[in-house]
Amino acid sequence: MVRPPAGAPSPLAVDSQRLWETMLALPEQVDAALGAAKGLEGLPPHDQIEHVVVLGMGGSGIAGDVLVAAALPFLPVPVTVVKEHAPPDYVGPGSLVFAMSFSGDTEETLEAAAQAFEAGAALVAVASGGELVRLADEWRVPVVPVPAELPQPRAALGAMVVPPLVVLEELGLFPGATRWVELAVRQLRRRRDELARPGNVAEEVAHRIGRTIPLVHSSHAIGTAAALRWKMQVNENAKAPAFWNVLPEACHNEVAGWGQNGDVTRQLVTLVNLRHDAEHPQVARRFDLMAEILREVVADVVEVRAAGQGDLAQLFDLVLVGDAVSLHLAAAAGVDPGPIPVLGEIKERLRTGAR
Repeated sequence: MVRPPAGAPSPLAVDSQRLWETMLALPEQVDAALGAAKGLEGLPPHDQIEHVVVLGMGGSGIAGDVLVAAALPFLPVPVTVVKEHAPPDYVGPGSLVFAMSFSGDTEETLEAAAQAFEAGAALVAVASGGELVRLADEWRVPVVPVPAELPQPRAALGAMVVPPLVVLEELGLFPGATRWVELAVRQLRRRRDELARPGNVAEEVAHRIGRTIPLVHSSHAIGTAAALRWKMQVNENAKAPAFWNVLPEACHNEVAGWGQNGDVTRQLVTLVNLRHDAEHPQVARRFDLMAEILREVVADVVEVRAAGQGDLAQLFDLVLVGDAVSLHLAAAAGVDPGPIPVLGEIKERLRTGAR
């Protein structure tokens, strides 16, 4: 496993899977992933690709959301992220499909990938091993290996998302992807150095959230992926509830739901606003209005602003801060952020048909 620089003590009393160390090594993970997909053989000509589809669930599936946020503004073809058992009906010979599964054994991804292959799509598998790699070998489709020593799918975001960006660059669909990744690495290193110091922004945000439930708001494709990541990391690392939404949509429905029960919600909910440079000017105004309206009915309103050059850098910056916040919340709760036995229980009960 790529290691972070020394001198960043963990706040966790128990961290059996070394998630704190892995979090601080995200810049090195992203940098190392740049070379994983270069020179991949078996790719279709770019002029045969009509659309791109990303298959994945959970910590692997969010790589698709990051890909959309980073690449879609530059791509000449649409991208769809699928978190289901089946690909869209339009998937066929004009499709480039990334099947993303850290373990290689994700039920939904395996089933959807098999259907996409049968429909004639060009597949690229991104996995550390498992059934997906076995099937890719059988189907003779390219595989981008993910380091198997990473402790969890959610700890492999850089290793999962960067290879598809490189593949799209090598196909001529996303020129300049490598440069955007390099800028992201630069910002990740700056932010990591900050997060390693006492009194940093993640520590402060976690303290302000405390035992309340974070409601994470953001905007644009960057914020959609970042807010979802924050919610997932609080769920899995801190073993706590969290929710998310995006603006301007939340201004057309969710805001109306705060008209009652303020005496309850101000004890339970902390609003966390993730801000970045890609906001529409009207959306920036909406953040101010939402904060003004909700301040009376939530415990606190917290703002985290992204830094870095380019959408990908700012997205990864928000991701790294959120990952650190979730680990500080886990430390405050005295929980081990690594194991998630309930997920294994659900998979086993589905496999055996147990109730």
